[in-house]
Amino acid sequence: MTTCFGYTRVSTVKQGEGVSLEAQKDAITKYADHNGLKITNWFEEKETAAKTGRPVFNQMMRDLKSGRAGGLIVHKIDRSARNFRDWALIGDLADSGVQIHFATETLDFGSRGGRLAADVQAVVAADYIRNLRDETIKGLQGRLKQGLYPYRAPLGYLDMGRGNPKKPDPKLRRGIVDAFELYGTGEYSFRSLQTELEARGYRTPSDRPISLSSLENILGNPFYAGIIRIKRTGETFPGVHETLITSDLFTRVQKVKANRSGKKVTKHAFTYRRLIRCAECGFTLSGERQKSRVYYRCHTSTCPVRGFREDRVEQIIHRYLKNCIWDESQKIAADKTLSVWYRQKDTLQRERTEADLQMDQLNAKLDRLTDAFIDRVIDRETMARRRQKYLLELKSLEAKKKELGKSGSDLRHLLRFFELLNDVAALYKIALAHEKRQLVELATSNVLASADSLTAEPSFWFRAAEAASAVPVGCHCRATFRTLRQWLKDEFGLEEEKDDGPSIKELTTRLSDIFDKYNGSQTNSTQQVSEET
Repeated sequence: MTTCFGYTRVSTVKQGEGVSLEAQKDAITKYADHNGLKITNWFEEKETAAKTGRPVFNQMMRDLKSGRAGGLIVHKIDRSARNFRDWALIGDLADSGVQIHFATETLDFGSRGGRLAADVQAVVAADYIRNLRDETIKGLQGRLKQGLYPYRAPLGYLDMGRGNPKKPDPKLRRGIVDAFELYGTGEYSFRSLQTELEARGYRTPSDRPISLSSLENILGNPFYAGIIRIKRTGETFPGVHETLITSDLFTRVQKVKANRSGKKVTKHAFTYRRLIRCAECGFTLSGERQKSRVYYRCHTSTCPVRGFREDRVEQIIHRYLKNCIWDESQKIAADKTLSVWYRQKDTLQRERTEADLQMDQLNAKLDRLTDAFIDRVIDRETMARRRQKYLLELKSLEAKKKELGKSGSDLRHLLRFFELLNDVAALYKIALAHEKRQLVELATSNVLASADSLTAEPSFWFRAAEAASAVPVGCHCRATFRTLRQWLKDEFGLEEEKDDGPSIKELTTRLSDIFDKYNGSQTNSTQQVSEET
């Protein structure tokens, strides 16, 4: 009785969970019993045969060549091989005397006619794979041209099924935005950013911290800005999914990545690190922990500035924020001035027209870029890089045009912004350490330490919220104020674009994000602090 190996295969692990493998095994067993063959070993594989390198198949080939069995039984020809190289290995076995059997096909592999029929079927099986591959690629290209990402959703998004755009993951979307915003400041390395995100509680769906490799992939993926990029080919497509960041922020992060020199990891992440500057020597105060308390001290040997305890710093900052509150008359004046100013603004249509013109120019550049690639003037890598750049610029213009279309959006942002000013002090009282740091960074441009006092200089956008009288904590105030309209023009650049400093919308969004976090869980605490204020 000839001893044989039995080989069963399905293309995917999911298929292996069904009845296909068992059905193949039953058919091979019946064939062996009917033809007087003895199966000494079974080889089961859950991998496609379109490509070479199947580990179970290769091990079986080595065992057959070493003479551990005299034959091989396979369910069908396409179960054994779907590429010419593996089929050639089976042919070499037959030439060396190994018997090849197919349980469901009446082929005599030992005869010339049977071998020819088997070769023809093997060619058909290989051609089927080629056609299937072409049709699959055609379908994927169709999805990509529709702006849909047909692959697994990147971290921060959820798969919504075929034919549907990816949806932001509500548990991770804020973490992705924070990752881009923090890294865009240039103050974080990948490792320190990973530590900061973990401290804020951001974790993957499998409840693990975001790894360094995942973090690097996230910060380099334009998908979060609305651009689909196929890493293998370098092709880019405009996506229809909801974006998490702006194209401008993505571009800024790429510039920071390109110019990095490897920042050291922040070992002691004190709340006010690098925020307090010595008024005498100009150096920042260093944080240190002594007897379970944090102190900020100037380490210049000749400097008279003494140390400040962290809780004392918090008290001073809190008093400063409490003094930056608008009274009712200032609110009414601001509402009236803003409303009149917005009604008189007549440049919206011109800005929309300019945005349309710039978008037309970018679309023309994309067409010329494609023509240059077809004519082989530029290579694929150059084409992909420039195409991604133009698509990001298009996304930025589309976002700008959308904002211009909202006739009252700027006004609503400003009014919401001024509302938030009066609640900053209350929020600071109950915020977490990293959120207190954010509020200090937003509300102050400089915190100065002198020999016996600590003073806070307000950020340029915060100055209009200060009271006209002197502030007890030493904040520098103007004796007279510019008109609100002039202040908006000078500081926010509402009548002309300004690239430096955060926009009014960005400031409002950042403040709102922190406030919204505490609206539900910290309502009682907020009310209590507001009453104290």
